[in-house]
Amino acid sequence: MTTTLSPWLRRTFAAPNALYRHGMGRVLGRRFLQLTHVGRRTGAEHTVVLEVVRYDRETGEAVVVSGFGEDAQWLRNLRANEDARISFGRAPRRAKVRFLGADEAFDAMTGYERRYGILQPALRRTRTLFAGFEYRGTDEDRRRLVGRLPLVAFLPA
Repeated sequence: MTTTLSPWLRRTFAAPNALYRHGMGRVLGRRFLQLTHVGRRTGAEHTVVLEVVRYDRETGEAVVVSGFGEDAQWLRNLRANEDARISFGRAPRRAKVRFLGADEAFDAMTGYERRYGILQPALRRTRTLFAGFEYRGTDEDRRRLVGRLPLVAFLPA
């Protein structure tokens, strides 16, 4: 699945990366995390900043969605090698990787969308862009969405 982003949207999505790059990732709280993963072919370390759709304060588990589906390089690398470290703006910590099943992914996405409140129309437009179909926010659409955009959980080890 290939998604073409407009230049302004690309800059908007890149903003959290810039904050982490300049040592200011902490200002994003638990809303974003920086993932360090290992390349499946090169063995080189890579980092990417991802939006957190669910965070469990008790366990520290954070769930993210792959906006580019199975084509996302970080997801492909994790499927090949579950070596991962996460950071919320502090020192990276090793994390166990867990790929969510359809029901848990559906529940996580439902909770995430509810937290958006009055901004849900903007979220639906963004979901339409990444999902490849007109996303209306129905349960049927949400099931279809999590079938296309995998969710991954990271539990600090």
